[in-house]
Amino acid sequence: MNHDLHAEALLIAGRSGVGKTTVGWEISAQLQAAGVAHCLIEGDNLDQAHPAPPGDPARTKLTEANLAALWGNYAGLGHRRLIYTNTVSILEPDLIARALGGTPRIISVLLTAEDATARHRLGAREIGSQLDAHVHRSATMAARLDTAAPADAVRVATDGRPVREIAREVIRATGWTSS
Repeated sequence: MNHDLHAEALLIAGRSGVGKTTVGWEISAQLQAAGVAHCLIEGDNLDQAHPAPPGDPARTKLTEANLAALWGNYAGLGHRRLIYTNTVSILEPDLIARALGGTPRIISVLLTAEDATARHRLGAREIGSQLDAHVHRSATMAARLDTAAPADAVRVATDGRPVREIAREVIRATGWTSS
């Protein structure tokens, strides 16, 4: 399925509580204001099925199939730029490329945050019984991403910074605007 050989995907990864979703929405708002066509997909929603499909315990095939379906709809409307937020997206460029078809340009961004920052943010949103579990998984994933991130990934610290500023820095890494 070759939707567009000239597709570009901005992959925004990072631990839980780093601000991926918030930054993704702000990037979208800034690109809209600049008149830059794009679409935004929150990757966490692509595999939310229980139980996992047979033969796909990590739900990767499900993620890829759902991403391909959504991208197919966007590409059918003429879109060629994707903002994709997901914890491990930068570790899965082949999955993204297959879902988009062709050979998309991949821009990998790893958002980072100190443990205290992530814990504070998670504490603000996780009001149920899972806060400790989320904090633990977040720290584990931060260590994994720090060592496994591709060398070309742009690392952007989010601690104590306004979301608008972080979004501008990520947009600069894409080259999608002149600012």
